[in-house]
Amino acid sequence: MSKHWLRKMLMGLTVAVGIGVGLGHAQPVHAAEPTYTIGTVDSFEPFEIPNNKGTYTGKNPGIEIEMLQQIAKHEGFKYNLKVMSFDATLTALQAGQIDASMGGMSVTDERKATIDFTKSYYDSGVVMAVAQDGPIKSMKDLKGKTVAVKAGTSGAIYAKSIAKKYGFKLKYYKTDNTMWSDVQNGNSAATFDDEPVLRYGIRNGMKLKVITKAVDSQPVAMGVKKGQNQELLQKLNDGITWMEKTGRMQKLLDKYTKGSGTKTDGAAQRTIMGLLKANKGALWDGLVATLELTLVGAALALVFGVILGVMGIADGKFFPWLSATIIYIFRGMPMIVLAFFIYIGMPSVIGHKVPLFTAGVLTLMLDEGAYVGAIVKGGFKAVDRGQWEAARSLGLPYGKALRKVIMPQGIKIMVPSLVNQFIITLKDTSILSAIGVMELTQTGTVIISRNMEGFKMWLIIGVIYIVIITLLTWLSNYVQRKLA
Repeated sequence: MSKHWLRKMLMGLTVAVGIGVGLGHAQPVHAAEPTYTIGTVDSFEPFEIPNNKGTYTGKNPGIEIEMLQQIAKHEGFKYNLKVMSFDATLTALQAGQIDASMGGMSVTDERKATIDFTKSYYDSGVVMAVAQDGPIKSMKDLKGKTVAVKAGTSGAIYAKSIAKKYGFKLKYYKTDNTMWSDVQNGNSAATFDDEPVLRYGIRNGMKLKVITKAVDSQPVAMGVKKGQNQELLQKLNDGITWMEKTGRMQKLLDKYTKGSGTKTDGAAQRTIMGLLKANKGALWDGLVATLELTLVGAALALVFGVILGVMGIADGKFFPWLSATIIYIFRGMPMIVLAFFIYIGMPSVIGHKVPLFTAGVLTLMLDEGAYVGAIVKGGFKAVDRGQWEAARSLGLPYGKALRKVIMPQGIKIMVPSLVNQFIITLKDTSILSAIGVMELTQTGTVIISRNMEGFKMWLIIGVIYIVIITLLTWLSNYVQRKLA
């Protein structure tokens, strides 16, 4: 054997030994923990109990939140919670905006067609509640009356199934506390809801009473989109099984259904000043979120609206037609429909999730921008036509005539309307709570779900809005005086 081949063999052996030694001493590589987006409801006590900042941290966040915390730790994954209304969680699940959904969700045959459910961890029946001093004693007394239900829930499904039999009409709500308050105030005769949820509300101050036994008992579970996220589904099922075998699940259920761990705000926190003091952080965060959405949305709406306005007075037929069509579409579409379309509908078309803040800003830009466009177009057209003719006769091109002659005069005309539209934009941010934006009104809803002080809390939020709008009105008057 030649020295050349011998050298090659020795080199190969050395490399092989080196690799073997290196592998023997290499540290095992741990795969990064996957992170999932879990959709849940803004409040559904005792399953989801938000704190005074609208988040699910602290000692008593609710049955499902604590369950998810324990399962995630045991099964080795992380998660981000996305909070929205219950019906929105189901829509977001189908659109791929979230990986799984929960919120005291009952397992029904209809939902099984589009959702793969986990193992059930609770059986919840539906009960009927009425005002404590009300005249309703049984379902027979509901004939010709109105019954309040929460959209998409098992209570709503059951109530609809018996509405014709007992002759009552249904009124749908987004949140439990609003629905319960409607019954408590006498606007609705009764409500149907999951028994643990209703009894939690009564235990914490809602003046209602349950007058029926639990019926239509259905298992409660989490769910993923059918045929997708099967790895997450397996982790959730394994975690539920582990909690059941170790007794953790029963301990958790007892904590929330037998009164322990479900205390809400005390009496001292239920006064106006007490509510302000206890929830000042949450209210401030909600106000900041509202102002951020308003400022960014209004700025983009102004740019979008000016473009539409300039197009609306352009020479020719195409651009005025295009401007009028865009304004017609977005002014004619309800803002909540536009919000759902952007946040839940678009991801299935573009193949990417739309961030919540981005969806909110886009909604405001398109909706408010259409109104701004109409204001700008009207302001420019209000300038005497002779101003255009004079500017053009002096040799000014179209763009310069618009900037130097028409725009300064048109701005004076449209400023009051633009400031008014800015105020409307501020108030319209409340509509975005439907897709889970934690702005000022959604903050109030979460706080009320914990203490049931609807009148006082909405009074506080109403005053906050009035103060902001008053400041904006003063600013508008100041600008108008300067322009004059």
